[in-house]
Amino acid sequence: MTFVITTPLYYVNDKPHLGSVYTTIICDSIARYKRLAGEDVIFITGVDEHGLKIQRTANEKGIEPKSHCDEISEVFNNNWKDWNISFDKFIRTSSKNHEFVVNEFYERVKASDDIYMGVQKGWYCVGCEEFKDNPENSSTYKCPIHQKNLEWKNEENLFFRLSKYQKEIERIINEPSFIEPIERKNEIINFVSRGLKDFSISRTNVKWGIPVPGYDNHTFYVWFDALLGYVSAISSDATEHSLEKSINGGWPADVHLIGKDILRFHAVYWPAMLISAKMKVPKKVFGHGFLTREGQKMGKSLGNVLDPDLLLTKYGNDPVRWYLIKDISLGNDGDFQDKRFVDIINNDLANTIGNLLNRTSSMSRKWFNNKVPNKEKIFNEKKLENFAKIAVENYIYNFDNYKLDLAANEVLSLAINTNLYLNDNQPWLLIKEKDNLPLVKEIIYNVLESTRIIGLLLIPLLPELSTKINDQLGSIYREEIPWKKQLIWGLLVSNSSLPKPTPIINKLEYEEHL
Repeated sequence: MTFVITTPLYYVNDKPHLGSVYTTIICDSIARYKRLAGEDVIFITGVDEHGLKIQRTANEKGIEPKSHCDEISEVFNNNWKDWNISFDKFIRTSSKNHEFVVNEFYERVKASDDIYMGVQKGWYCVGCEEFKDNPENSSTYKCPIHQKNLEWKNEENLFFRLSKYQKEIERIINEPSFIEPIERKNEIINFVSRGLKDFSISRTNVKWGIPVPGYDNHTFYVWFDALLGYVSAISSDATEHSLEKSINGGWPADVHLIGKDILRFHAVYWPAMLISAKMKVPKKVFGHGFLTREGQKMGKSLGNVLDPDLLLTKYGNDPVRWYLIKDISLGNDGDFQDKRFVDIINNDLANTIGNLLNRTSSMSRKWFNNKVPNKEKIFNEKKLENFAKIAVENYIYNFDNYKLDLAANEVLSLAINTNLYLNDNQPWLLIKEKDNLPLVKEIIYNVLESTRIIGLLLIPLLPELSTKINDQLGSIYREEIPWKKQLIWGLLVSNSSLPKPTPIINKLEYEEHL
């Protein structure tokens, strides 16, 4: 069995923004967790390069669309490497193998008698690459998302018979786990209940796209083309490109993680297209919320756009990951607050986790000859062991159910309880009496063992910080042993050497304007 997870294929009109970084980090954490859990993972990301918006952006820059796409797609690819994203496939929809898959898919849909020629009239948003059925403001016809004027279109297009699949789509979207969270599911159920309408899958005024076989001057509508990137990505490394290779290579996707603004395309149009082509539909579509800053929508006109490159350079990968994962419940809207960001990182990572490891390893080195103490069982005190077992169980449950914020809080809760255990037992006072040495050994061992488990639980969430914890405890994580087996209490090796402790994360300084 292969677990396939995808980010959206990001539109290359501009470099990655904080929203795309957020989506990709969440996917990365899930992919890392699934690998640790023993599953074969295909983590797909990439870029959507076709459409009228790209064509116009390139024209404004005075370059060819291909040159613009080459430039921006390279920025995305490099950005994800900078963010330590563990993607397996990076697909570009301008690639030849993708074009082969699109053409083959189109022939399948055509063979199902689901393609016909018609005329498309309506108000069109170039930013959304979508016709708007009922513009909210009939006097200005502005897109509610992009706040730009809509354009009137009246042209000959090829259409897909979406209406034919009304009943099947109703069945799919009502399946318990297909759309999450429940708010997104209810939106789609409401949309589908109004009746599905056929939609156009070609354009005649867009040269920058994949040509439709047999129809001069027609290119595939960007959404018909881009969604297939999830499929073509699977066989992108094969010497021969075909739909069948992708199907056999891991399709269908287990989860598409997307922004809620493109939910309709993924949860309605996409399943219908796949059914028409005699292919399996994705198992889950998860629509996450939008990000704001200090309670306001981010926009260039407001001057409050938060550059993720600046965040990465200034604070590093893991602090940003921790804030976005822990402070935002996946599916809800999230707000990036500068002061809150600094406070959370300092309290959670520097003080609670970092200081715990530093002071405990320092005590162990000082009292036990630079080593982990013997695993004493004289008092057999299991309070901390029980805390750890509960945290591990809850963590796994939450990760399996895409509740990453709750999983992160389980790790933090274990660290808080470990600090309380250390403070309550006060080994720095007990060590003054020789008779207390066995008890001190047990206390220090328990705290270091709890910290080992914290480090293991952080691997999917904070890969860099977890490595530092691992190194501080003498490289206790072993890839050849199943990760879940390493979460069993008591595996820290007695008398193993402890390296000299160094701070694993520095405190951040708050600046009013990032």
